[in-house]
Amino acid sequence: MRKWIKRTLIGVLGASVLIGGIAACSHRMHSHWGGAHMSETERVEWRAKMVERAGSKLDLDAAQKLKLTALADTLAAKRKTVIGQTTDPRAEVKALIAGERFDRASAQALVEGKTTALREASPAVITAAADFYDSLNAGQQQKLREFLDRGGRHRGSRS
Repeated sequence: MRKWIKRTLIGVLGASVLIGGIAACSHRMHSHWGGAHMSETERVEWRAKMVERAGSKLDLDAAQKLKLTALADTLAAKRKTVIGQTTDPRAEVKALIAGERFDRASAQALVEGKTTALREASPAVITAAADFYDSLNAGQQQKLREFLDRGGRHRGSRS
């Protein structure tokens, strides 16, 4: 695999893990985990709540919170790009198995479309994630790494 593709995929994966880790800071899951049934207003409120919670856990200053907010907003915008115009992403997948045979051509087109969208969205996500991470001091970076090592679980949670 080409070096730049590998780096891009690792960067996107890292950014996803970072946001997933931040989202896991909440003490209870939202009833519509993943946001499929949330309105745009609910998503904005949820992101703001997660940024605030992560900010308190990492002792972020105002500038760092702005960078984290920018990262969350970038991820939200790029999520829309990757999902596309569909209102029901599952319907796209269901359509592949609706007939007697698996629709290979449509599956390939779907994968290529998502891959292209991901490739185009990744530089902005990587930049926002890097800007946020680079703004953290050594202690905050260590807290973030420890949180990710725990897999997003709180110390007292059940495994």
